Amino acid sequence: MRAGNPTADDLAVIEEWRAAHRAVLNTFQAILRERARSAGAMVAQRHKRKRTIFDKLDRLPGMSLSRMDDVAGCRLIFKKSKDLYAFRQSFHGARFKHKRRHADDPGRYDYIQNPKPTGYRGIHDIYEYDVNSEVGKALTGLYVEIQYRTLVQHAWATAVEVIGFITESQPKFQQGDRRYEHAMALASEILARAHENQKGPFPELEDRDVVAQFLAAEKEIGLLEMLRGLNAADRAVSAKKNTILIFEGGRALQMKTYRDATEALRALFELEKEHPERDIVLVRADTSDEVRLAFKNYFSDARDFIQLIEVGCAKLTKTKKILEVFSQRKPAKQAPRK
Repeated sequence: MRAGNPTADDLAVIEEWRAAHRAVLNTFQAILRERARSAGAMVAQRHKRKRTIFDKLDRLPGMSLSRMDDVAGCRLIFKKSKDLYAFRQSFHGARFKHKRRHADDPGRYDYIQNPKPTGYRGIHDIYEYDVNSEVGKALTGLYVEIQYRTLVQHAWATAVEVIGFITESQPKFQQGDRRYEHAMALASEILARAHENQKGPFPELEDRDVVAQFLAAEKEIGLLEMLRGLNAADRAVSAKKNTILIFEGGRALQMKTYRDATEALRALFELEKEHPERDIVLVRADTSDEVRLAFKNYFSDARDFIQLIEVGCAKLTKTKKILEVFSQRKPAKQAPRK
């Protein structure tokens, strides 16, 4: 695949590998959903998109498919960081055989305490599947990634994904026009300080400097104006169904729903073959609202991010009227990146 000449057998192996993770994903989402209910957290699951898998193989020459630990993923979204940490600590004490990678180092994938240079904040845990049943033994060793985010962190991550869809840049992977990456890193700092009493990738900057630099960077590329111009899809996602979301730049979001998980997975593979140029993902959550929340990027919905960043800028600059902040933009000296 990395050489650019995969055979039909090569592609079949990849599809079989992805499909094998379905049972692992279902097991973990059931465990998480039961526990998350009392914590007020939202849970959703997704299979990694084929295009994303191929991109990762291209970006990371040393990566092999068997070592890719996020083919299957569950996402939990909490209102506050303290709820996130309390739930995660409790889940680490769960009595099951599944092994958590780096269990002796819980801070290894904590990007809230140690944000990525891009501004990404959240926590990842990787579990290795392990059960006693005869059916499950064949799946032993497969990985599942659990993502923990707050609503604020999720709003930022959603905006980054949307930028990746509607521009030729990928700030998430530090690719393309680096101005988007820089603006979003500053935005992460603003959201962390204003809404969560935390720090992001620019802890050394004063509040007003963070805002000034963001406004200068945002104005140069028209970031917020671009995000405001998007029309969020309003189509309802059927509850308690497997939903395939299909996104292609310049076209309206398409959705297909299936009651049977096997049928949905089969349809996913067929659609990916028919439309290799599109972003296609299979998701499931208990309600349509949960699907929209967990996968807002596919609905081109950055409204939460826009509102949070506007309020955050006003708060950090102690400006009563949000619009005053954006009407007084001034070029700012760029801080050196770490």
